[in-house]
Amino acid sequence: MAGAIASRMSFSSLKRKQPKTFTVRIVTMDAEMEFNCEMKWKGKDLFDLVCRTLGLRETWFFGLQYTIKDTVAWLKMDKKVLDHDVSKEEPVTFHFLAKFYPENAEEELVQEITQHLFFLQVKKQILDEKIYCPPEASVLLASYAVQAKYGDYDPSVHKRGFLAQEELLPKRVINLYQMTPEMWEERITAWYAEHRGRARDEAEMEYLKIAQDLEMYGVNYFAIRNKKGTELLLGVDALGLHIYDPENRLTPKISFPWNEIRNISYSDKESSIGILFSSSITKPPLLTNKRLGSSTCQD
Repeated sequence: MAGAIASRMSFSSLKRKQPKTFTVRIVTMDAEMEFNCEMKWKGKDLFDLVCRTLGLRETWFFGLQYTIKDTVAWLKMDKKVLDHDVSKEEPVTFHFLAKFYPENAEEELVQEITQHLFFLQVKKQILDEKIYCPPEASVLLASYAVQAKYGDYDPSVHKRGFLAQEELLPKRVINLYQMTPEMWEERITAWYAEHRGRARDEAEMEYLKIAQDLEMYGVNYFAIRNKKGTELLLGVDALGLHIYDPENRLTPKISFPWNEIRNISYSDKESSIGILFSSSITKPPLLTNKRLGSSTCQD
């Protein structure tokens, strides 16, 4: 009897000690994963778990993104996951995405998994027209995407129509010309045949090397207003800060290189940004680690 009571007490004690958890769904560019996340976990705990699961060491490029109404935000590493303004309905969903873009993908991206995730994200941004790409470059990029997926071109295998179900070109490019899907496939295949011998990772890197020279590559845009209330866009990339007219995301009205910025102050409560300029101080970390939404920019 005493043994049975002790056993029940031990089981009850163990049950009480088990941490409370909630389910999190992580969506990457090519997969979905679910984890049991402890209530006490901070953003870093969840982020580290995802990176370990992916085998990703180049963690500094990435973050966990979530949506608040029509605005996207990034999970803060030092804040509890459930203290963010996220849906409390399980599974709580986050998107694992590149947050910062390399200036030179070939030199800066070491791991194949890092390169592959960048390739998938940049490819989607081009197809969704979030990165503007000229027609000829779009066809060349499409041919590298085909090489990455199908390997070397083999006319006995890759017969006419094999790309019929593939999304390879931005709709804007397709609508510019009176060309049938067969004509587009022929143009893409002509380039595709030239890439013989390139492995998947090599084809993806060639894709990124072309994409990184596009004007909108790596630029994160935020809706802002200046002191006069004028609607503008703030672009943030590896080169600095850029102010755009909302109707023209290609050419900034004015740019501020990081080496001319001495300090940036940001207030979550006031949603305002203050920038102090210099000519000798390099890129500060403050802005890139903050969530921007409808901010006010001093002009």
